[in-house]
Parts: sequence; structure tokens; C-alpha cells
Amino acid sequence: MHVPDGFIDAPTSAVAGVVAAGAVAVSLRGARRELGGTSRASEAERGGERTAPLAGLVAAFIFAVQMLNFPVAAGTSGHLLGGALAAILVGPYTGVLCVSVVLLMQGILFADGGLTALGVNITDMAIVTTVVAYALFRGLVKVLPRTRRSVTVASFVAALVSVPAAALAFTFLYWIGGTTDVAIGKVATAMIGVHVLIGIGEAAITALTVGAVIAVRPDLVHGARGLRQRLKLRVDGELVDAPDTSDSEPAVPASAAARSRRGLWITGLVTSLVLAGFVSFYASADPDGLEKVAADQGIDRKTEEHASADSPLADYGVEDITDARLSGGLAGVIGVGVTVVAGSAVFWAVRRRRTDDTSPADTDVSV
Repeated sequence: MHVPDGFIDAPTSAVAGVVAAGAVAVSLRGARRELGGTSRASEAERGGERTAPLAGLVAAFIFAVQMLNFPVAAGTSGHLLGGALAAILVGPYTGVLCVSVVLLMQGILFADGGLTALGVNITDMAIVTTVVAYALFRGLVKVLPRTRRSVTVASFVAALVSVPAAALAFTFLYWIGGTTDVAIGKVATAMIGVHVLIGIGEAAITALTVGAVIAVRPDLVHGARGLRQRLKLRVDGELVDAPDTSDSEPAVPASAAARSRRGLWITGLVTSLVLAGFVSFYASADPDGLEKVAADQGIDRKTEEHASADSPLADYGVEDITDARLSGGLAGVIGVGVTVVAGSAVFWAVRRRRTDDTSPADTDVSV
């Protein structure tokens, strides 16, 4: 659902840019709490000490999976948006930043999503999806049984709803500042209809990923923290209580926990590289939901050439490499690498700022 330059007029794009900038600023502040780093940290903040290294990986994983367009209808494909997945894994504020980093890398390096439309894309794909998904997820977790399966089910539903919500947000922006004269009713019907189908794919990917992380390290899933019932961890074929992050003493040795986190990080990175570098070659070549609707309804009549169209990585291929498989795979690997480095740098800086902002008065002193 990457909106190119020319779909939305300049004034509306500028307002969306201001909204996006404000949301990113708020998210930077909120992410400091989610990523932790203080001596008086709450349970969520202590969990943030484990989240910071994973946040960059989540951004890279979203970048990789977004390259895997899947068919949803005749001549139409869809791809992960990622807001729900990021919010549930690393928190809503950090999730907004994760998706924003992905969109920035895609726009600058790969000419995917207009640069003047960057604010529109962040508002639509990062803010709306994250807010809607996480609000619905938290509501469901409160009413469902406090189990690992409930977290996975809530993830599925939240991700499913977040995609048509983003389609509705685009429709609203087009109604305000669309550059072509197309009946808004037709746009809304087409956008929401196809993105409900795409939402099913988004929900499946999100639930599978969240479920996989919960199976090995439930304490690393932001959305699973604070559950009254201890989650179960499978060890040597048996279910045991997962570490309770609210305990004053760690349930497992720190060195073992660090090795486990490192193993998860390496596994996630290798998976992302394989998806972007190899599996992406087999992704659907059909236009995604927005592209299909834009072509069918005439929304794309005033599309402008991308400012990064001459990028050596434009259209997810490496310039001067004629072999399509090698070109696309190498571009995907480069994209994952750049995104994980950029994302990790942002989140380490945010967490470090949180730590540096802690004054001596904040130190916990027992009396």
C-alpha cells in the first residue's frame, strides 16, 4: 500500500507529513519507556532492556516480508504492512518507529513509496495500523483467557482489522486531497474490499510470527507481558513455566538468557536474509491492492516519477546486474542489512538517551 507521489495533492501531503512527524516525535519519547534502561524500571521497562536489540531486527524482518507479495484475487496481490506485528512484539511506540524506518529505507533506496508522500505512508502504514492493531489487541487480551494461545489469537484478529483500517485511512486522505476526480464511494468499496482479503494474509503472518517467538521466548513479546497467568515454554518436549520477568531475581542465569536472545536474533536475521534474498524471487508479480485499485479506478492518472528512480537499487534490483534472480536477491539482502543497521542504531540511541536522562535522584533507594 505504498502511496506514490501524485496520488495526493501537496497541501494534504504536507499536513500528513506534519502528523507523521508529530507521531514519530511522540513515539521516540514513548519508545524510551518501552526500551527501558533505568534503575527504577517497571516490568515493561525491564523487558525493554531485552527489546532494544530486537527492535532493529523486527524492522529488518518487516522489510523482508514486505517483499513477499502473495496473491489474494485474480490479478491482485498483497504484502505485509507490519504495524500489528511490530506493536505486539516490541510495543506500539517502538512499532511506529520500526515501520517508519522501513518506509524511509524503501523510499530512499528502492523508489518504493513517494518521497513527498512519505508522510502519507507513515500516517497510513505505520501510525494507523499500529494504533488500531494494538488497541484491539490489548482489548482482546483483557477478555480472553490469559494463555499463549490467546495472545496468538488476539494477534491474528488485530492484524486482520489493521489492514482495512489502513485502506480506510487512505480513502479518507484521497477524499480530502485526491488529484483525480473519482467517486469516493467507488474508491472506498474497492480499497476496503481487496484489503480485507490482504488482511487475512497479514493476520496469518503476524500470528505465526508472534506464536513462534512466544514458543521460545515469551518474555520478549511486549504484548505478552503483565499476564497474570504464567506463559508456558517448551523445553525438551515438555511445557514448563516461562521466566517471570516481575521476579526480583532472574529465573534463568543471565548468561543463558543472553545466549538465548542472541540465538533468536541470529535466527531472525538469517530468516530475513533468506526471505529477502531467495524466497522473494517467487513472490507474486501482480500489482498490490492499492496499485490495482488505482489502475482500475483511474487514481494513478497523475502519478509522478519517483525522485529516487535513478537509485542503483530502484525497483528492488541492483543496477547493471542482468540476472533477475541475482539482482533481486542481492537487493533484498542489501535492504535487510541496511534496515537492521539503521533500525538498531535508532533504537540503541533511544535507549541510551533514556539511560542518560536518568538523574541520580531517580536511583532506587530503600529505607
